[in-house]
Amino acid sequence: MAQGFTISEHTLANGLRVVLSEDHLTPVAAVCLWYDVGSRHEVPGRTGLAHLFEHLMFQGSAQVPGNGHFELVQGAGGSLNGTTSFERTNYFETMPAHQLELALWLEADRMGSLLAALDQESLDNQRAVVKNERRQRYDNVPYGTAFERLTAMAFPDGHPYHHTPIGSMEDLDAATLTDAQDFFRTYYAPNNAVLSVVGDIDLEQTLAWVEKYFGSIPAHDGKRPPRDGTTVVRDGSVPLRDHVVAEVPSRAVMQAYLLPLDGTREADVADLALTVLGSGESSRLYNRLVRHDRSAVTAGFGLLRLSGAPSLGWLDAKTSGEATVEAVEAAIDDELARFAAEGPTAEELERAQAQIEREWLDRLDTVSGRADELCRYSVLFGDPKLLDTALARVLDVTAAEVQAVAQKYLTPDNRAVLTYEPVSGTDEADADSADDEEVQA
Repeated sequence: MAQGFTISEHTLANGLRVVLSEDHLTPVAAVCLWYDVGSRHEVPGRTGLAHLFEHLMFQGSAQVPGNGHFELVQGAGGSLNGTTSFERTNYFETMPAHQLELALWLEADRMGSLLAALDQESLDNQRAVVKNERRQRYDNVPYGTAFERLTAMAFPDGHPYHHTPIGSMEDLDAATLTDAQDFFRTYYAPNNAVLSVVGDIDLEQTLAWVEKYFGSIPAHDGKRPPRDGTTVVRDGSVPLRDHVVAEVPSRAVMQAYLLPLDGTREADVADLALTVLGSGESSRLYNRLVRHDRSAVTAGFGLLRLSGAPSLGWLDAKTSGEATVEAVEAAIDDELARFAAEGPTAEELERAQAQIEREWLDRLDTVSGRADELCRYSVLFGDPKLLDTALARVLDVTAAEVQAVAQKYLTPDNRAVLTYEPVSGTDEADADSADDEEVQA
């Protein structure tokens, strides 16, 4: 049992891993399919291909032409989408329980036969969509390229996490139909995927449908493992600070810290440290910068968990009025140093643990959230049942551990810094970017 629900695991002859979990509380079922491919698998000159291919997966397959995947799922009362990150690409549907077979058939059809529908026209069409997405979410919005800039500083050139999933315009233009076909053959194979189904399901019937629709898809053994990203070597030739003058609504200070790999106890400890420091209006940074100093209008500190590279601690503060980035940075350094010297109070640690517990239980409360987490633990860590003890591990962390992580990692020599200065006044709205890219219906 895990959080009150059962987990059963199966592996088809072609290598597809299947994780099933019954939950008869509501008559819905979630289907989640994770492929073990993300931007870390890309090669120089072809960045953005993983995200581009996510879009291509919604452009038709052998028996489902054009926009048919969206039309069939939504016509059956379901919802669907897909996202790409550094470490995986996922596709998911939430359906009325009696429409589960349709979702499984649709996912199997594009896994097994997308190449039958992939042509130059569909490639060019989705290339244009992704390039426009890049303009709308990154290039033409305030602070839109901040995540890209900080990631490139945090992970030096040549590191597999140096570039973000959106990719560059030049590389998107360079992608050929042959590139896309090879990418699909290499990574979109059943033995490179995990399928989870959670909800109001019959285990025996669901497994029979999975075998029926996915079982005949051949495995592919040509996958190239990603380059090792667990170690970050900086030779000092690239500055870890950048200053941008742009049409942004206010000055900003953003910092990226290299933190422990996801799946380790230290990553859970770091998550608690960043929660105390920068999650919500009760956090230390918010109290200092927004309430006390009134030098910022927002201040946050969050963890981007990565399993194949150091996780990123992302600090973001937008200044207030005429406050300078120097003053905000000095206050941030002061708070981090004080936190490293003192550690969290018992009340702060309890509040942070309660906050993470609430967020975790809220996520597992939905069949779609649970299906996604089962895939995550299967793909990244090899065992969906690790979900059983995830919360207990967080609640077991001590204040001394949090302090030790702060002392070790939250230091000036372990961060990249990006600051923004507005050109003569602008009233543009703020916007943020993330590492997940979603297909829009």
